[in-house]
Amino acid sequence: MDAIIQAYQLTKKFKEQVVIKPLDFSLKKGEICALIGKNGAGKSTLFKILSGQIMPTSGEIHLFGKSGKELENVKKRMGFIIETPAFFPDFTAIQNLEYFRIQRGVVDKKVIYEVLEIVGLANENKKRFRDYSMGMKQRLGIALCLLSNPDCLVLDEPINGLDVEGIMEIRKLLKKLNQEKQVTIFISSHILTELKLLATRFVFIKNGVIVDDLSKEVLEEKSRKQILLTVDDTVKAAQLLERAYADIQFKVLPNQAITIQNHVEHSGDINRLLVDHEVMVKEFRIESLNLEEYFLGLVEGNQND
Repeated sequence: MDAIIQAYQLTKKFKEQVVIKPLDFSLKKGEICALIGKNGAGKSTLFKILSGQIMPTSGEIHLFGKSGKELENVKKRMGFIIETPAFFPDFTAIQNLEYFRIQRGVVDKKVIYEVLEIVGLANENKKRFRDYSMGMKQRLGIALCLLSNPDCLVLDEPINGLDVEGIMEIRKLLKKLNQEKQVTIFISSHILTELKLLATRFVFIKNGVIVDDLSKEVLEEKSRKQILLTVDDTVKAAQLLERAYADIQFKVLPNQAITIQNHVEHSGDINRLLVDHEVMVKEFRIESLNLEEYFLGLVEGNQND
């Protein structure tokens, strides 16, 4: 069974408000799946249902192929950060983890030192939690997740509020856990650019409904670079391009603009071709398709239908 999480027709209502509409979802072993949506889209609600903090209104959840009463047992194979864990401010990392180790019935005391090594906090034995940077606090939260040696991590906004360095640390750590320990990761964030560097799959949620589900390859395809040029004669430019490159993909836009989707690596040759044939090139630049705008449109509903 390689599906770690399976949700069937999952719904959640708070009084009259439907936060999760009938939702089907599955997460396979080894994936790093990003759940993306704006605040209120249903991300945290879905994560809280998975962790057992709240019950679904209807539908079913299977974890590692188990459901119903067997769920509690298999939840030990999962680690959750849904809200910032409540650590003791005057305790060191070791003292905090020792408290949770005893509370959770983890027998082996060595595991504390192992998880601190994994998250890069092994040398911070004297520093108290209250003196930690935001990045260190998040890493200790992940160390707490790892105490029971989980097969899957469910992380709600673990990079929220971090500086660039902190974000990079968490990304490197999660990649390492996935690659070296085969930990499956389900992570939410609204920072698409960062998730693009981490995830292997991207699921977009809007008003409790999954509106898109893309592999990394499809996302890369959508975010390819293109050439944007403005000329004085689009008809002549189009003819020249078609003659020079049989497989060229381009679009003629209003205001004498042309976008070219392939042959970006031949941008210098394309520019010279047009100039040599007396097409006036007023503007010529290479740009990345603006994924942020595309997906904000997707999750906020600003795009044209």
